[in-house]
Amino acid sequence: MDLKDIKIGVVGLGYVGLPLARLFSTKFPTIGYDLSQTRVDTLMQGHDATLEVDDSLLQEAIRNGFKCTTDIEQIKACNFFVVAVPTPVDENNRPDLHPLWGASETIGKVISKGNIVVYESTVYPGVTEEECLPIIEKTSGLKFNVDFYAGYSPERINPGDKLHTVEKIKKVTSGSTPEVADLVDVVYNSVLVNGTHKAPSIKVAEASKIIENSQRDVNIAFMNELAKIFNAMDIDTHDVIEAASSKWNFIKLSPGLVGGHCISVDPYYLIQKAQVYGVMPRVMANARRLNDGMGTYVAEQTIKCMNKKGLMVKDANILLLGFTFKENCPDTRNTKVIDIYNTMLEYTPNIVVYDPWANKEKVESEYGVSIINDLPEVQRGKFDAIILCVAHKQFLDINIRGYLKDTVNGVVYDVKGILDRNLVDGRL
Repeated sequence: MDLKDIKIGVVGLGYVGLPLARLFSTKFPTIGYDLSQTRVDTLMQGHDATLEVDDSLLQEAIRNGFKCTTDIEQIKACNFFVVAVPTPVDENNRPDLHPLWGASETIGKVISKGNIVVYESTVYPGVTEEECLPIIEKTSGLKFNVDFYAGYSPERINPGDKLHTVEKIKKVTSGSTPEVADLVDVVYNSVLVNGTHKAPSIKVAEASKIIENSQRDVNIAFMNELAKIFNAMDIDTHDVIEAASSKWNFIKLSPGLVGGHCISVDPYYLIQKAQVYGVMPRVMANARRLNDGMGTYVAEQTIKCMNKKGLMVKDANILLLGFTFKENCPDTRNTKVIDIYNTMLEYTPNIVVYDPWANKEKVESEYGVSIINDLPEVQRGKFDAIILCVAHKQFLDINIRGYLKDTVNGVVYDVKGILDRNLVDGRL
């Protein structure tokens, strides 16, 4: 397959698929496919609700021929497919491969001889070749590495990050044969500023992605454990980190809530696969348990601060600032703020959640929580305690203590450590 003949079809137009499809469209004829007609309609109107692709860039791509569709027939003319669908976990934290299975069946209906399919979804080593490609074979009647070929290039999208955008990220690539690996690498290199790293196999590429996020999960868990220790000793954790980071080889990280679609999910994929091979990944499993419990811990620390000031927790008025899983983006997937909310809800129903970034309807639908996108003046002087959960830039301009009933004896708890310490009563 010559580079000039490549026509790209991207399956899945979420946080990962859309930026990649838009980028590919600058070099190749590209069509994006998604199951959601609402999503496709909004994109074709030139707006990305995830805010990952600027409307101006999206509109320019559409003018130059980029198209999004829910019609599977539209991608049959493509010969280089990219799968970028979610890889969540179920209620028991077991990998849920249904989106990947469905996407693989879709590819099987449109793939032709000589075509290539590249997976980007985060998985444990072996999923591409053991789970996905057999579905394509069965659906298409074609034989893998004879009639069609495959690659794996793990996504590295960081939602809300306008510095490390998709074209600037160095990508890992791989292929099912040396020749295909070379071609996949060339295709990705043609649109990337900082190039690629070609892995020796698909499984190596899969494993590289899963340990990127697992490593961060373990490191953050260590900082969260330190925060618990130092809070119990009445020592400010951030002061300790600042002092320790004066050493040249200290890795400076901060404690916090670990949510989102990557760090809070991906380690479970490797944990499960490791156990199949008789290995119990205790460090990873313990890190997951510790990080999953931090929302409840924050709520309990806030209650402790309230008790110290003689504030009645029962039926208290509580303000939560932020609901998304990270700052300055609308992504609420696996947000751990819900754990803060649910723990406080055991004591009081009087909880206001203010997030200028989150979609109110989506939060109501997925979490059953009503939020507000604006904080009106009438809320000033209303609250007994305020928890800053997410470091949205808008919160830096708020006179937070002005929203307390008692500006002296009210409680402000700072999860992110971004506020003046003289304004807060507790922080991680």
